Amino acid sequence: MNKIIEKAASRVRSRKPSPGGSTSDSKTLKNQGSNASCLNISSTNTLGYGNLRCAVALPEGEDLNEWIAYHISDFYKQTTMLYGAILPKCTTANCPTMSAGKHCYGYLWQEVSGSTPKPLPAAEYVDNLMTWINELLEDEKMFPSAINLPFPAQFRDNAYKIIKRLFRVYAHIYLHHLQDVREMKMEPHLNSSFKHFIFFVQEFQLISAEELKPLQEVIDVLTKKVPC
Repeated sequence: MNKIIEKAASRVRSRKPSPGGSTSDSKTLKNQGSNASCLNISSTNTLGYGNLRCAVALPEGEDLNEWIAYHISDFYKQTTMLYGAILPKCTTANCPTMSAGKHCYGYLWQEVSGSTPKPLPAAEYVDNLMTWINELLEDEKMFPSAINLPFPAQFRDNAYKIIKRLFRVYAHIYLHHLQDVREMKMEPHLNSSFKHFIFFVQEFQLISAEELKPLQEVIDVLTKKVPC
C-alpha cells in the first residue's frame, strides 16, 4: 500500500475527528445509471470557510499556471487525507473495482500509454493514482517550485488529468463510503473540501459535464445560491 496514503490514514486514526507511473492513465467505463440521489447531503453541513466561490477566482496579477499548481497541491493533500480516513473500509472485498456508485461509473487503470486499461480494486487504483500525482508534483520540470521558472507546455494537460482523477476519489468516497465518513464525524470536512474543489473546477472549466455526472446532485446541493 502506498506510504503516502498509509501516513494519511495513520494521522486520521491517531486523532479524534472534528465535530464540526509518470505515463499512467485511466479510462472511464460507460455509465449505467445514477444513485447519488439517496445521499441526503445538506448544503449547511460544512465547516463554513466563507465564500469559496470568490476565493477560487484568479487574483489580479497572478499567473494562472501558478494558481492551478497551488490548488492541485492542496487538493491532492486533502483527498489523500480524506481517502486515508476510509482506507480500512476500502478493502478488495468491499470495493473490488474503482467505481462511483454500484453499477454506475467504473474507472480503469492504464499503466502506460498504449497498454490495455484494466479494472483494479479501488484501493489499488487510488494507490497508483496518488503515486503518479506525487511523482508529478515532485518533478521540478513539471511543477517548478521557483517562481521565475516557466511551466512546461504539457503542464495544463497534466493538471487537467490530475483534477479529473481526484474527482473520481471524491466520487468513490461519497458513493461508497459516506456512511463510514459519517460514523467518523468527518462529513463537514468532506463536504467543505469537495465544495472548494468543485468551485475551482467550475471557475476554470477543468472537468467535463459528463465526468461530473456521478456527483451532479451533490454538486447542485453544495453550490446552489452561492454567488460571488
